[in-house]
Amino acid sequence: MAEKAGGERWKAAIVNVTEMGANLESLQKLLAKKAVFVDDDTFAKASLTADQARTIKALEQRVETLERELDAAIAAAARARSEKRQAEAAQRAAELRAQEVTRELENTSKVFKLHMEELRAKQEEISKKDGEIKVLEAIIQTLSRNDSSAGDD
Repeated sequence: MAEKAGGERWKAAIVNVTEMGANLESLQKLLAKKAVFVDDDTFAKASLTADQARTIKALEQRVETLERELDAAIAAAARARSEKRQAEAAQRAAELRAQEVTRELENTSKVFKLHMEELRAKQEEISKKDGEIKVLEAIIQTLSRNDSSAGDD
């Protein structure tokens, strides 16, 4: 609300200054056309008025330039805020994806560990069976030697 009131005051001041400039230009033109002789005091006042008119014109242009710069800065700030929000949203999405990938890796690791334990158990079972087969082969060889040596007697 304060910005709006300040803006209204600026606009009113600019209108007043513009009107003063126009009045001074009219007075200057009138003096140039109609005046044949003016005393030093009147000339000094007219010169001062003309100087003030030029100063007012320069100030008006500066105010307009500053207003354009302010508008550009406001627009840039809005763009920056929007880009910041987008970057924050992208960061949150990336963090969520990283968490999801981490969970997937942890689950894969757990499954891998279970498979490894199962493979170790199977390996032990195979080794045990292999040992049993070797014992049976040894028994078969021993029995077949005994049978062949008994057949020789």
